Amino acid sequence: MTALDATSLLERARAWAAEDPDPQTREELVAVIGAVEAGGDPADLADRFAGTLEFGTAGLRGALGAGPNRMNRVVVLRAAAGLAAYLKDQGAAPGASVVIGYDARHNSDVFARDTAEVMTGAGLRALVLPRPLPTPLLAFAIRELGCVAGVMVTASHNPPQDNGYKVYLGDGSQIVPPADIGIAERIAAVGPLADLPRGDGGTVLDERIVDRYLDTIAGLAEDGPRDLRLVYTPLHGVGGTSVLQVLELAGFPAPHVVPQQEEPDPEFSTVSFPNPEEPGAMDLAMALARETDADLVVANDPDADRCAAAVPGPHGWRMLRGDEVGALLGAHLLARGRTGVFATSIVSSSLLGKMAHAAGQGYAETLTGFKWIGRVEGLAFGYEEALGYCCDPEHVKDKDGVSALLLLCELAAAAKAEGRTLDDLLDDLARRHGLHATDQLAVRVADLSLISQAMETLRTTPPVSLGGLAVERVDDLARGSAALPPTDGLRYTLADQARVVVRPSGTEPKLKCYLEVVVPVAPEDEVAAARIAAAGRLDAIKADLRGALGI
Repeated sequence: MTALDATSLLERARAWAAEDPDPQTREELVAVIGAVEAGGDPADLADRFAGTLEFGTAGLRGALGAGPNRMNRVVVLRAAAGLAAYLKDQGAAPGASVVIGYDARHNSDVFARDTAEVMTGAGLRALVLPRPLPTPLLAFAIRELGCVAGVMVTASHNPPQDNGYKVYLGDGSQIVPPADIGIAERIAAVGPLADLPRGDGGTVLDERIVDRYLDTIAGLAEDGPRDLRLVYTPLHGVGGTSVLQVLELAGFPAPHVVPQQEEPDPEFSTVSFPNPEEPGAMDLAMALARETDADLVVANDPDADRCAAAVPGPHGWRMLRGDEVGALLGAHLLARGRTGVFATSIVSSSLLGKMAHAAGQGYAETLTGFKWIGRVEGLAFGYEEALGYCCDPEHVKDKDGVSALLLLCELAAAAKAEGRTLDDLLDDLARRHGLHATDQLAVRVADLSLISQAMETLRTTPPVSLGGLAVERVDDLARGSAALPPTDGLRYTLADQARVVVRPSGTEPKLKCYLEVVVPVAPEDEVAAARIAAAGRLDAIKADLRGALGI
């Protein structure tokens, strides 16, 4: 870094600190500035000012700290002001309502209050949820209260040092282009914070909106068996109270809750990463399940928009894959007569499509993320393999870990009453439609350029076979199609109904590969043999992919 660059960086940092309303981040930045002025390494300061957190589809997410490349009050105030300007430019009338929710992460309540003050200062009405609550409750409240937009302060299952800012429009769906671009342009146009009108903290809603959500979700469960020994963990998040109330309203016995993870904890102190998909995150729940001889383990991520499950088997407890839970919930709703379009993402299993077609219902595939799935016309049920399920799109057009958990418990209790298990139901689906086995290969890199190089290599010299299966078709998703907007990714259709999708991760320095193989199962055959064959095919495809990626 040249002396001129260092001087410019210090000037920008001093200006940022001067308008920061948060004494903690202001002092943090002043200390970093002082260290650089004393001749220290400017790398940390440079990184904080290496750009701004990108306002993309769904909003913002990043590490807490001072500077435009971190999550802090300055960034949130500007984001709120840009959103307010966008809403007014789109025709929001004076006094139109924006509902604001927040989780239990560090500063979530502060960011929610700042957002409310900016909205009221802009002439809009701010409605604030009464306490830290699940993200799907915010999505529910948008349409239930007739709001023009909603903001959820959450970083979902990110590490404890992160926070985020998720934006929905009045239809209850997450934003998609071009709304994200329009909001980002207005954020960039926000002037000095001293000139930003700030009103009061808005109206804090009472518990009635929570009760309406809980009653609506509990109503999804039909009359039926309720005998189920259940273990539950909210993973230190905000789902616990809501889940316990919904289960009680629906007539289920109280679950055994993992005591170390029952209360919200912004440090997520018992897990290294608060994501139920991560190794070790479910260890305490599995241990409690063994102690209590449970029938089912269920979990939410910290903002309760995702649901994970585990079942007992001959070799101990096994986590169900997101595609397995998606298939179970889809089959459950189809059996109950749910009509409409059943949708999933391009990286999820193709099994849902076969189930929908067999039942005479529509099917759609979207890009990854519920910002796309939630917008499917006539949606009856949607899911993505990353543990997100939309079971009640009439009321929540987003993934909802509370409703998914309830319906999975309903399904497990009904199976138990017949002497069966969720694994038995998965075997039924395999016999009917073939065993659809999925897996992932994720390659983490230190140098992001390696990801673009790998994608370029795959585009210029595509593999002719993977795992011994011929590549029958290659779709470059960057070109887009009538059904899908363009996105950086490649989809390989292989022989025997197998397929592979390769794409860069949108949130981590990873290249992610999503694999699926289909093994026919005769009615008289054991599904276990097909699972062994599928595992071998998946391993062979992964081995070839590693070689093709070249990283």
